[in-house]
Amino acid sequence: MIKRKLCREYVEEIERLERSIVELEEQINELKMQLRLKVEEANSLAIENTSLRHKLDMMKKREKYLIELLKKFGVPFVIVDEDEFEDVDISE
Repeated sequence: MIKRKLCREYVEEIERLERSIVELEEQINELKMQLRLKVEEANSLAIENTSLRHKLDMMKKREKYLIELLKKFGVPFVIVDEDEFEDVDISE
């Protein structure tokens, strides 16, 4: 009788542990999927960042070229630093 009761308790504990293991495996798989998605997102953002840096670099080179060209042709122009005129709306 005691032997059967002890065995039943051990079997129940083993079953509980097996359920816990299954739940943990499911959580691990979910975390792996979330990690994969975050890595993909980080890679996508890194690619976008590289692309935007390249575009910015090209725009700076183009701006420098145009300024030099205008100077060469003697065209009068004014360069406005937007950071110095924060209160002025220059978008219109």
